[in-house]
Amino acid sequence: MAHQDCRFYEAKFPEVDDVVMVQVRSIAEMGAYVSLLEYGGIEGMILLSELSRRRIRSVQKLIKVGRQEPVMVLRVDKEKGYIDLSKRRVSPEDLAKCEDRFAKSKMVHSIMRHVAETTGHNLEQLYAEVAWPLYRMYGHAYNAFATMITDEEAEAVFKRLIEEVHGGNKPEVLTQAVQEGIMVNIRRRLTPQAIKVRADVEMTCFAYEGVEQIKEAMRVAQRCGSQACPVSMKLVAAPRYVLTTSVLDKTQTSARPSIEAAKGRMVVKEAPRAVSEKEERALEEELQAAEAANQEVSGDTDEEEEFEEGQDVDVDAGPALAL
Repeated sequence: MAHQDCRFYEAKFPEVDDVVMVQVRSIAEMGAYVSLLEYGGIEGMILLSELSRRRIRSVQKLIKVGRQEPVMVLRVDKEKGYIDLSKRRVSPEDLAKCEDRFAKSKMVHSIMRHVAETTGHNLEQLYAEVAWPLYRMYGHAYNAFATMITDEEAEAVFKRLIEEVHGGNKPEVLTQAVQEGIMVNIRRRLTPQAIKVRADVEMTCFAYEGVEQIKEAMRVAQRCGSQACPVSMKLVAAPRYVLTTSVLDKTQTSARPSIEAAKGRMVVKEAPRAVSEKEERALEEELQAAEAANQEVSGDTDEEEEFEEGQDVDVDAGPALAL
């Protein structure tokens, strides 16, 4: 059994004032014909007068065939199947909520359809006995799936579903294969991915043994990490340091209390933030440039040079802070 499809929600039609996601099928004189993606592709129309608040000079610039658009439901005739929609009445807040809900619903639909096709069950029956009840119980089936990462949590959700919705009787469609299929898809699609977080700071300490105090402050930051999510630090160019880590949630690691206790100063130049591969490459290039600048250049000799008295020079010091 393959290529099954079904509406996302239990209701066959949206309610008036709902904001739904549609795909434009064609453009006519009266407006645009669209398919309601969350309701099994049923047809609706965006009236020409509801496309924009401004004067329409070109319909093609406002709406294009194949594009997905969030629209507000104006009227629903369930007997005749007529649904009138509006694009111009969708506020920025409604737009954000609709896109977020649609993304979650589409993820749930993808999981349910894959399970139905791989286990040979009817998709609508699977929705009726599993997904739609989870929508009622958790506000959205995605919320239920998001808690089912571990076997214990999944067992608790399935147990609640059986007891509260099916009166303690396990539905026929909820076989062991279906449960395992749902879990495999949830783990593959919804398991949180590690986020690379980076913070740029400037640290100075002119007190006695200031360098050691800076090193200790960085050790404090390093101890905030773990074996799974270690904190690493690099010296870019004094007094600028970069701290990086990979975490499931964005967190903030700080060496400020330690360095300030030693009468030093730390300034956060860029707060902890998720970074892209492009930013990581840029940092690596900057570190390589700093390392190259510290290497011997033409004209350097190994002969002893005269320095000011009492001044020690560490010729082996590189751009990275050794802890």
